[in-house]
Amino acid sequence: MTDNNTQTTFKASGVDIRGLHKSYGDNEVLKGIDLEVKPGEVVCLIGPSGSGKSTLLRCVNLLEQPNAGIIHVGGFEATDLDVNLDTMRQKVGMVFQQFNLFPHLTVMQNCTVAQTKVLKRSAAQAKETAQKNLTRVGLGDYGDRFPDQLSGGQQQRVAIARALSMDPTLMLFDEPTSALDPETVGEVLAIMRSLAKAGMTMLVVTHEMSFAKEVADRVVFMDGGVVVEEGPAKDVIGNPQQPRTQDFLRRVLDPTHVEIAE
Repeated sequence: MTDNNTQTTFKASGVDIRGLHKSYGDNEVLKGIDLEVKPGEVVCLIGPSGSGKSTLLRCVNLLEQPNAGIIHVGGFEATDLDVNLDTMRQKVGMVFQQFNLFPHLTVMQNCTVAQTKVLKRSAAQAKETAQKNLTRVGLGDYGDRFPDQLSGGQQQRVAIARALSMDPTLMLFDEPTSALDPETVGEVLAIMRSLAKAGMTMLVVTHEMSFAKEVADRVVFMDGGVVVEEGPAKDVIGNPQQPRTQDFLRRVLDPTHVEIAE
C-alpha cells in the first residue's frame, strides 16, 4: 500500500487454532474448530447469525476464554495459562462492529493513549506513529476532531488507525461495516483492501460477500459452531459444494430475498 508515495508493508504473523471449544452454560457455541491462517493471509469468516464467527474471533486474543483447545498467535500460545497476555495482545489489533472510540478524547489522543501507556512510547513518537496511520486511512487532517464530529465511516477508519498504531502483526475485524450507513461502507472496505495488499494478516468476520470474494485468500463458512466448508474465495462463494453453504449464499446473494440482519 502506498502512503505518502512510500511503499509500506507489515510484519505478519499467523494463527493456528486446534480443537477450539467454547460454551456459555449449556450452549456450545464452538464445537472443536480447527483453523489456520498463514502469515500475510486474508481469511474471511461467513455464516448465519449464531454460527460462532464472532466468538471465534474473540477467542483468538482471549476476549473470550475458550473451554478447550489450543491457539497459537505468532510466537505465543494464547491458551497457555502462563502466557503474557499484555505482550501477546500488543501484536493483535481488533476492530469491532461499534467503533469503541473514547468520546472525550480527540482523534489524535485516541490513537496515542495506548501507545504511551502500553508501549511506553514518548508523546512525540506516539504522535508521529498516529499521524502516519491517520494519513494511511485518509484522515491525516482530522487529529484535532472529536469522534462525535465524524461520520460513522470516519470513526471506523480512526479505529483502524488506532489499532495499526500499536504495530500489530495480525488484525481481527468483527463485522466492521455492519453499523455503517451504506454510503460509508465502501471507504472502510477500501482501507481493508489496502491493508491486505500490504501483507497484513487478517481474519475478518463479514457479510460483504463481494469483498470476501475479491480480497480473501480463503473463505470459511461456519454454521452451528463448526466449519462447514472452506477453501479459496472463488470456490466457496462462486461454487460452494455443501448444501448448507449453497442455501446460505443463495439467501445472501439473491437481491429479491429479504435478509434478516445478523
